[in-house]
Amino acid sequence: MFNRQKFPPISKKNFYLFDSYGFLGKNLCMSETGEDNLEKKLRNLIETIDVANALTEPLTASIINLLKITAFEMNSEEASVLIREGDHGDLRFLSAIGKVAEQLINLHVPAGKGIAGFVFSSGQPMAVADAGEEETFYAEVDRQTGYSTQTILATPLRHNGEVIGVLEYVNRIGEPPYEAFTPIEMDKAALFAEAVASLINAYEAAKLFRELGEKMINGATDAKFDEVREWLKGLRSAPEHKEMLDLAILIREIGSRGEAEREMCREVLEAVVRFSDSKSETSFLSY
Repeated sequence: MFNRQKFPPISKKNFYLFDSYGFLGKNLCMSETGEDNLEKKLRNLIETIDVANALTEPLTASIINLLKITAFEMNSEEASVLIREGDHGDLRFLSAIGKVAEQLINLHVPAGKGIAGFVFSSGQPMAVADAGEEETFYAEVDRQTGYSTQTILATPLRHNGEVIGVLEYVNRIGEPPYEAFTPIEMDKAALFAEAVASLINAYEAAKLFRELGEKMINGATDAKFDEVREWLKGLRSAPEHKEMLDLAILIREIGSRGEAEREMCREVLEAVVRFSDSKSETSFLSY
């Protein structure tokens, strides 16, 4: 059974991006059974996954851009975002910039390990002038990437009062020895963390729907894998499926422009849903 507790809560702002398509009520909570309903169920789930993918990709790019901007402001050579992984407090590098960014992505930090682990579990920021002299420093990441962490600032990422990850700035631009991060820079990093956390929450919301759909598909059918794969190719090349992805991207664009635009978009979409519901099942708006 799918465990919803593994994922952070979805904010109201991000929730409607998915619910406006009726995915929660219509696609993921279907009670239909039998072979006649299998294709319809799979189609709805694949649409959900693809829309979620369309939303997560630009979010990841936005996180990278924000890391670049804030790292420059912090005079930092490297910056990264770690998010929780699983139920036991482990962390995973989601995004990173700098010399070893590619090697960092998807590396795991065990629960309670390292400066990031301390910040995540305690909810308190931490600045270390000399990482090599710090007992809590987790050197395994440097061993795997070949990097040399000397000074570091880590601050928690919070959403709705819950710590959902850690934002890190490592070393300074230029040559060592590096100046330690200051209390003023810790305050500045906390402000940057608010912006990063909002993007992480949106990313986790989209990821939740993608993984939920994938888990449901894995348990939905005993059909041969090759047959399902060929069927998916046909589905994803269908014009109506591409139109749905275009709509998802358009909604994402509108949603990024401000609260007023999001409210207007929601009202328009709800009006369309009410209109569609008032029509018969053969309406041109029905699938």
